[in-house]
Amino acid sequence: MKFRQIILFVLLIVHIYCFAQRASTNQPINASAKIITAAERIEVYLPLLKGKAVAVFANQTSIVGNTHLVDTLLKLGVNIKKIFAPEHGFRGTADAGEHVNNLVDAKTGVPIVSLYGSRQKPSPDDLHDVDLILFDIQDVGVRFYTYISSLQYIMEAAFENGKPLIMLDRPNPNGFYVDGPVLDMKFKSFVGMQPVPVVYGMTMGEYALMIAGENWLSDGANKRYAYYKHAKSPPDNQLHFQVIRCENYTHKSRYALPVKPSPNLPNMQSVYLYPSVCFFEGTAISLGRGTEKPFQQFGSPFFPKDLYSFMPQSTEGAKSPPLLNQLCYGYDLSKIDVLKEIDNKIQLKWVMEAYKLFPDKDKFFLSTKYFNTLAGNDILMQQIKDGASEEEIRKSWQLGLSNFKKVRKKYLLYDDFE
Repeated sequence: MKFRQIILFVLLIVHIYCFAQRASTNQPINASAKIITAAERIEVYLPLLKGKAVAVFANQTSIVGNTHLVDTLLKLGVNIKKIFAPEHGFRGTADAGEHVNNLVDAKTGVPIVSLYGSRQKPSPDDLHDVDLILFDIQDVGVRFYTYISSLQYIMEAAFENGKPLIMLDRPNPNGFYVDGPVLDMKFKSFVGMQPVPVVYGMTMGEYALMIAGENWLSDGANKRYAYYKHAKSPPDNQLHFQVIRCENYTHKSRYALPVKPSPNLPNMQSVYLYPSVCFFEGTAISLGRGTEKPFQQFGSPFFPKDLYSFMPQSTEGAKSPPLLNQLCYGYDLSKIDVLKEIDNKIQLKWVMEAYKLFPDKDKFFLSTKYFNTLAGNDILMQQIKDGASEEEIRKSWQLGLSNFKKVRKKYLLYDDFE
């Protein structure tokens, strides 16, 4: 009897330990293993880098465990010739939209080429001393987050110049649903370059396959990719494009980011709210830039003064936020049950409520029409002005979403949520 009790006790301890291990990872409780990013699968891609002059597209999210990818590779003897940096810079401290100059990384001495500012695409001169490009960056899965635009330009530069491109895939923290209006290409910009919905439910690796497969690249890049794709045995000096997959990830996973992807997305609450509240960037409303809760609150000096209040101030990553030093009244979303609240959908209720509260309707949307740039059309703004219901607005998205989902399915590398 005692022996049986001991066995049961041991099994109980093992069960508790396994439960705790699963809970401490980024997987749901019923998942069998911890998600492993492609960057952590060094044994897969390191042989491809040996003896090569490598350019790395990376920022502060490009980590292997607790160490930056660049530091890891340098210690392993990889010849990193240069670093390409996106919006917010290599260390991720620059403001949204801030011009970032070329410089040298103080820690490693590797030259950094900024691809956000005066130019967004590597030139032939940037690549003349490079054998291949390694791409590793954490996306948040939202169309107006500019890393997917940088991805297209990196792909074009690689393909046009015949440089191999190796992508290290990472999970999409908003990869468990698809929603929002599909971009009308008349509104193409750096915050929306492809005809996709606001939330597209794909990893960067999957997205790259879609960009190439749907011929969304430049003519030169499309031709080079088509040749490589259909050649039975491409020569070694021709295009080589490879996505290294994550392990144990699916589109049902809830992946918590280990590093904040940009200065104003400090936690998962902000990452989950971002697709819904970023529309405020095109309005006269503050969404909390310059506070401790960016993308987790919104307000205006003209809202009722009995509401929650906050004041945007100059901070790192938000040096000149909207409504700087003005007391704003509005709503705090930092403590809501965010996954339950968004319910796998973009929530328009906050923008629609703000429009109703704002006293001067003609000044709610910025004169720059940046709201239309974010929405990817000029329909959503008009629907809000006309008092359309959220249900009516959603119905207007459905045909575009249905067509996009058919395209999306062709390029998925991981089990889907549907």
